Amino acid sequence: MNHKYVSPYVPRLAELVTARQLTSREKFFEVRLQDGSALGHQPGQFVEVSVFGVGEAPISVSSSPTSQGLGFELCVRDAGSVTHALHELPEGSTIGIRGPYGRGFPLDELKGNDLLFVAGGLGLVPMRSMINYAVDNRADFGRLTLLYGSRTPADLLFADETERWRGTPDFHVATTVDLADGAWTGQVGPITKLFGGVAINPVRTSALVVGPPVMFRFVLKSLLMMGVYESRVYLSLERRMKCGVGKCGHCQIDDVYVCQKGPVFPYTRVRKLPEAL
Repeated sequence: MNHKYVSPYVPRLAELVTARQLTSREKFFEVRLQDGSALGHQPGQFVEVSVFGVGEAPISVSSSPTSQGLGFELCVRDAGSVTHALHELPEGSTIGIRGPYGRGFPLDELKGNDLLFVAGGLGLVPMRSMINYAVDNRADFGRLTLLYGSRTPADLLFADETERWRGTPDFHVATTVDLADGAWTGQVGPITKLFGGVAINPVRTSALVVGPPVMFRFVLKSLLMMGVYESRVYLSLERRMKCGVGKCGHCQIDDVYVCQKGPVFPYTRVRKLPEAL
């Protein structure tokens, strides 16, 4: 039987089906591979996105593999030459996609557990994939809790969807911002301020943490004080990606290539790695 070989170094062509602004810095894209195939990702994985003539950048997949249709979703911050060029492309444009790459959230290990999602800033983008997976497979998981922190109310991502999650049975959602405006009536302060309003059963809770590196140490301290087992805490180090296939060494920490062994790691695996936390 003949099998078509797909090189990990050659991007597949894809179409920007939808492109719309979410915030002043983030843009939402629905992408569809031109060969008609599904991406085949797991929550927590990432892809390499090529803007031809400019370069490529690693971007977390934001949609759940349970989503209807063959497309997948990205949420991209305008933060460099490639992402800026991507923001400038109109709907219908052709881009390149390599991947999906890396190890996502351990779905089999999480089944049957209560899930505590902790997302800071852009960390909600890959977390959204896992949240919607859990919502779509509701019978496989216990109580769901999302703690989400952002810089300002205007920077909050997927606000409508967050409200929908809030209305889901056994799904507690709490948000906070660093800087409030006159219309904000919610919590103000670091994300750790939200932990005081959360009641969990630490024996059956798995915590999933995605956000800026500065957040990890304080969140981990709060989780362990609540009694969450170290072996049930999972962190995403997706910020350290470059080539996606373990060749460039950009993501290497000691003998660990984050793009291959991660980006999602159990805390017990990375707690002693230099520069990891």
